[in-house]
Amino acid sequence: MSNGLTTSPAGTNYALVLTKESIKGGNEDIVDANVSVVNAMYAELLRVEEIAPDALRSYYVDFYLTQSLGGGFAQYVFTAPEREDIDTYIREGLAGMGAAAHLDLFNRTVAAFDSLSEEEADAYLDGDAEGGLDPEADGDAALDSGVPEAVQLLDELDAEFEALLEREDILALNAAWLRGQEELLVLDEEELERHIEERVSRIPNLAERQAEAAEDELLDGPEFELIIRELCEVAGHTLVKITRGDPNYDHNGEPALAWHFTTEQGEFLMVEEDDEAFMIDPVTMEIVAAVEFEEADDELADA
Repeated sequence: MSNGLTTSPAGTNYALVLTKESIKGGNEDIVDANVSVVNAMYAELLRVEEIAPDALRSYYVDFYLTQSLGGGFAQYVFTAPEREDIDTYIREGLAGMGAAAHLDLFNRTVAAFDSLSEEEADAYLDGDAEGGLDPEADGDAALDSGVPEAVQLLDELDAEFEALLEREDILALNAAWLRGQEELLVLDEEELERHIEERVSRIPNLAERQAEAAEDELLDGPEFELIIRELCEVAGHTLVKITRGDPNYDHNGEPALAWHFTTEQGEFLMVEEDDEAFMIDPVTMEIVAAVEFEEADDELADA
């Protein structure tokens, strides 16, 4: 077991990290510990090149296993944000842990999915391939049920995945692979926290990453908050605080939901009307700013 970092001609290689408690546990404890450590590193803004490659391979193999058991390959596709990169981690992880049969099945499933037409892929992902498809639209043969053969093949591969688990247990192979890592750092919880802090301290552009993360967090906020921030930007104000929502606000003689908020220039409120939102001075009732938005994709545009 390693006590930290080793340097190779290719650069800095980070040791895979597990907790002392997990080492004493079973297969699930080991794999879950690696998942937790990787999640903690991601949360502290470490990037893939700053995390042990085999930790990421194990992490994404477990992600693939979890999604496939939850809803087949379709759920994996739905939930994988960058599938091309994640596919690579999964292939390398399955190979590294000796899951040869699962690697073969994964490659066949990926090839089957990537061969689907856009219409077939949508039907497979929606789980409604038996309705609404023209099986001869792109020359594909189809079963009497109206399900194209390519889509039926993916259903068969999903069934094969679960059967294969009885013979080749991904969880057990993953755990054994983690335990057998040549560069393995085993820490208690306090040591793990310090270890991650030390890695973070070496990020050269930490302030820039933190600013990007803060911006991303804002974009993931509730819709009303995004609208208020857009209104403030249009008006040239700085949002200080969103104070409350008033579902009974009288807007042009009709009850409407109004959000009260403050900027450095005072108190204001936001109301929506059809495809527009307004920033209103509650004293003068003046419209300070307005934005148009499309409900379908929540894209805001200056009015």
